[in-house]
Amino acid sequence: EVQLVESGGGLVQAGGSLRLSCAASGFNFDDYAIGWFRRDAANGREGVSCIRISDSRTFYADSVEGRFTISSDNAKNTVYLEMNELRPEDTAVYYCARAFVLTTPLHPIDYDYWGQGTQVTVSS
Repeated sequence: EVQLVESGGGLVQAGGSLRLSCAASGFNFDDYAIGWFRRDAANGREGVSCIRISDSRTFYADSVEGRFTISSDNAKNTVYLEMNELRPEDTAVYYCARAFVLTTPLHPIDYDYWGQGTQVTVSS
């Protein structure tokens, strides 16, 4: 059974940091890309970042470039999203998802399995 389980969300003050984790199981991790998306009431779903596990190529949305870093620990089948300099507008539910073929790394159309999400709240 394919599973993606997010953790690490929480409440943080503006300027602070959080590290999200996405633990994957039930599939060959090395064959896929893992993306992070977020959803809030105002902006809907937004692609945040993606990493292609086979070559560690990374992609970032302009809104997080330079503040967020995506990485993977292939031995643990886990992808991390290190979020620094957090802003109130980063408040959202964050989801990880997997993609077998990447054509549009930050668009949900490539992704077939999704985690349940973890809430990130940034206070001003």
